Amino acid sequence: MIGFSVDSIKSAHLIAVCGTGMTALAGMMQQAGIEVRGSDSNVYPPMSTFLADLGVPVYSGFDVENLEPEPDLVVIGNAMSRGNPEVEAVLNRKLYYVSLPFALREFFIRGHYSCVVAGTHGKTSTSSLLAWVLENAGKDPGFFIGGIPENFGRGFKLGKGEIFVSEGDEYDSAFFDKSSKFLHYLPDLVILNNVEFDHIDIFRDYNDIEITFRRFINLIPSNGFLVASWDDANVRELAKHAFAQVIKFGLNEGVDWRAQNIQTSETGVTFDVWYKRERIGDVSAPVFGLHNIRNALAVIAACKELGVSFQVR
Repeated sequence: MIGFSVDSIKSAHLIAVCGTGMTALAGMMQQAGIEVRGSDSNVYPPMSTFLADLGVPVYSGFDVENLEPEPDLVVIGNAMSRGNPEVEAVLNRKLYYVSLPFALREFFIRGHYSCVVAGTHGKTSTSSLLAWVLENAGKDPGFFIGGIPENFGRGFKLGKGEIFVSEGDEYDSAFFDKSSKFLHYLPDLVILNNVEFDHIDIFRDYNDIEITFRRFINLIPSNGFLVASWDDANVRELAKHAFAQVIKFGLNEGVDWRAQNIQTSETGVTFDVWYKRERIGDVSAPVFGLHNIRNALAVIAACKELGVSFQVR
């Protein structure tokens, strides 16, 4: 869509605005200077309160009158389908409409160094940790996360820095775009924690999942990075299709980044971090479980490529 930019859109209406992702998008667009409003069938706290605090008007229920005055842009949530009165009006009037991931890409990701955290599990935790480390390193990242990180108090931030962090959801984009959301996110660096058969309502089998992740990996440019969990057999297989540099992390031998000497206490975990054959330091974190150690390793590995030294993490 040529010429699609914040400057060309002055007003927007979001259908199904109370979803976690749509609420975050509404907040980002509002902060970018766009006049935003929305509608949903279930308008109640905390999302209704959060949107009210942002100054985003929300209509309870779907009605063609909610599209008056006519907005420059309509964003249609992926829970919406044909038969919804607002969707029907948008199509009948030929209003300018897009999906959430399309809007996120064109308004906020394009022009930035795009870091996408993907995989079946651990996306929210890992993307939150990556954004927080970058924030503390003075990188002032933008981010879009499908949850509310405690340290930030909200799941989005515009940021003035070069880097944008996205939680890469493999779920579909909209009724008119059944491709996975993360295929829109122009990835430069991808963290891939694990891949399993999931979302059985839109994927037929594991092969179907594998195809969409392969397509995603193939979007990383040759000067980009795939930070891959080498403890996951499916990730190892998918990494074979990368044109980007593959950075391996995990708890076993044969990786670039490895956690060793793992100790657990009542307050969390500690472990040594090894980069190839060199011990570069230790980590202490108030978390539990090997999955969280892998999440931390992934962020440490990614941050090296993003110009953040181990000492500030």
